Amino acid sequence: MKRLKKKLGVAPLLAAALVAAIGGAAFAQRQFNSAAGRPEVKVQLSGSVEREGKSLSLDKVENVKPGEVLDWQIVSSNEGSAEARDYKAVGHIPAGTSLVAGSAAGEHGSTVTYSIDGGKTFSTQPIIEEKQPDGSVKKVAAPVSMYTEVRYEWSDALAAGGKLSASYKVRVR
Repeated sequence: MKRLKKKLGVAPLLAAALVAAIGGAAFAQRQFNSAAGRPEVKVQLSGSVEREGKSLSLDKVENVKPGEVLDWQIVSSNEGSAEARDYKAVGHIPAGTSLVAGSAAGEHGSTVTYSIDGGKTFSTQPIIEEKQPDGSVKKVAAPVSMYTEVRYEWSDALAAGGKLSASYKVRVR
């Protein structure tokens, strides 16, 4: 994805976040018992932008501007006949945006973790090495501006016919 400029097209953001969210659904679908049926997780991604005191759906907004906050909602529905075990949903934080600290939330006791390496590893608090004036290296918490993905993990399976929701916000740089 190209680096975002002063105006940010909505379509690239939706595509990037959708691909990341579907990746989590695909992971869950591999974990099934064929005798009991098969999970079929559908992921719906929707976004909105806060503008002039209103929440506008991103599909109705042509461009977003630096400083605006985008609110992403991920809804996972299991339309299959078996539970989806070890289900995870992943939301992408597009280039040119930064996660709003404390904004990631999932329902039903989800665990939220973050990646700073494009989704290769996840942690509740990613750590980076910071060189000190004396030449030594100290491990410190990575700033949220470095986060590239947010992952939601549920301890309970996503039941057949069940739904799970998660959300996060990013600020356009």
